[in-house]
Amino acid sequence: MFNIPAITWTLTVVLLLSGSYHLLQATKPHQLTDRVNNTLHAVMNILMAGMLWNLAPSTMLAQIAVLSGAALWFIIQAVARPEFKILCAGRQDRLKCVYHSFSMAGAALMITMMTSHIATGPADASPLPNTHHAMAHPPTGANLDHLPSLASPLTIIFATAAVVFMALLLRDRKPATTAPSKTASKHSTREQHSLEAVGAAIMAVMFATMA
Repeated sequence: MFNIPAITWTLTVVLLLSGSYHLLQATKPHQLTDRVNNTLHAVMNILMAGMLWNLAPSTMLAQIAVLSGAALWFIIQAVARPEFKILCAGRQDRLKCVYHSFSMAGAALMITMMTSHIATGPADASPLPNTHHAMAHPPTGANLDHLPSLASPLTIIFATAAVVFMALLLRDRKPATTAPSKTASKHSTREQHSLEAVGAAIMAVMFATMA
């Protein structure tokens, strides 16, 4: 995706570290929903890291299906009835679930856009001797030609999200004078905002390369 190895390696390391953090959180004795959510975030980060190197292209449909299912799962949490306490409860948590759903859908769309690029590239470069394969590639590209036009608005959206999370992170850096339990909770919130800011920034950069 990037022609500068230093950028690719930097993003890969950050994504893998973020994915490792979520996997670690998934092993902690939280609620089942938290473990599932952290696992899905870890999977998304790992898939995005693989996306940078175009790894396992034959599994792209499976990757898209997993990320689309994750997006649906977060939407279900966001619209769940208030009595389901293990799902997103409260306005702030619901907004968080909506954003996470949007992020998962964005990652699935990113893979779809890459699939379109891979499908159209070889077909345009040189015709294949097998007529069946030569006819199979163009329709795929034709059906997905409109997707790159979504890259610019998605870049703006995720860049804005990164700025918002950075602002929330700076707001939470005020000295804590509360009880230890509240201090620990605030520290956890700062970690989440840091991860969200970094993740949104990476999504913005990756979509910018597709614009």
